[in-house]
Amino acid sequence: MGKPKELKDRLFGAAVLKASFRLRGEEGGFAFRTIYPGVLRDLQLEDAQVEAFIRDNRDAVEAAARGTP
Repeated sequence: MGKPKELKDRLFGAAVLKASFRLRGEEGGFAFRTIYPGVLRDLQLEDAQVEAFIRDNRDAVEAAARGTP
């Protein structure tokens, strides 16, 4: 079994996922509403934590969501 991910790594992953849907204007779509809650559950995160992480790390999160270095 792999090493458990650090909180910041879990937050970054969830934030990039959410930002990618948000940037495409699909945050309210079926795929997001289906996938995102499961990701939060599996990573043991709350949406408020992810939103705060996005707010505090917007440039890095959006760059990753766009697939740019």
